[in-house]
Amino acid sequence: MALFHKVLRGTYILRKCSKPTSALHPFLGIRFADYSSSLQKPVASPGKASSQRKTEGGLQGHHQKEVALDITSPEEKPDVSFDKAIRDEVMDHFRRLKDEIVNHWKGPEGRPLQEALLEQAKVVWQFRGKEDLDKWRVTSDKTIGGRSEVFLKMGKNNQSALLYGTLSSEAPQDGESARSGYCAMISRIPRGAFERKLSYDWSQFNTLYLRVRGDGRPWMVNIKEDTDFLQRTNQMYSYFMFTRGGPYWQEVKIPFSKFFFSNRGRIRDVQHELLLDKISSIGFTLADKVDGPFFLEIDFIGVFTDPAHTEEFAYENSPELNPRLFK
Repeated sequence: MALFHKVLRGTYILRKCSKPTSALHPFLGIRFADYSSSLQKPVASPGKASSQRKTEGGLQGHHQKEVALDITSPEEKPDVSFDKAIRDEVMDHFRRLKDEIVNHWKGPEGRPLQEALLEQAKVVWQFRGKEDLDKWRVTSDKTIGGRSEVFLKMGKNNQSALLYGTLSSEAPQDGESARSGYCAMISRIPRGAFERKLSYDWSQFNTLYLRVRGDGRPWMVNIKEDTDFLQRTNQMYSYFMFTRGGPYWQEVKIPFSKFFFSNRGRIRDVQHELLLDKISSIGFTLADKVDGPFFLEIDFIGVFTDPAHTEEFAYENSPELNPRLFK
């Protein structure tokens, strides 16, 4: 027990001292003192010290030269700053918000109110460059395992959009889907400042106007209202567009009163009128069950007011025209 006490006391004295001395030899031994003395930094002579400093300075300079060779020039070094990118993005959104507020005070879409009210026709989408194609997206039954393919590109002389591909009605072998075979082109929802959803106001027009050229296939024109309700995500208003085929362009005019209401691809018994002041997107769908290649070329998509068309709603089984049926 006394020996253990001496060892602990020697360890405590070692911690208090900066270096081992001969006073600790009885507890730690002579060899430890010799080993600790060998670890001390040797004192060099003045001549050796100066030459050593020169050698160290040369090595340090050589090392700096190597490091300088590894560092790229300021012109080649990419300037990446996440804080600056976020700040620029926020400032851009504020500028867009300012423009929207100023345009709202001027009138619809920044135009005088009188000019907007007297407008009889308007081109909403036209295709004159890649930025116009970016406003659209394409989809097909590949999302459910089908084999249809669809592509979108600029037409000849960059004056139109060409939608083409191959339709296949072969059902996917997943044991769930019994039918397949569709391709679609859908416009993207317009976005404002801070990614707010915007909508189109077509309330002063009564007819959809398109200039297209197809291969004789029938297409379905779909219009969706702007809504934030999850239950109305798959609701849309549709009507048929028949292409003639051949090399000639055709002008298609579809009154908005002809569009019928559907949900998840099924026409509903209760029909509703299309609200033209909250239009979210428009799309074109091919699903005629005829396998093979197809194409549809679109020059522009617009709306106009047809003074000869006075029909408000084409379907009689609506609550407005036949309220007894829906009591």
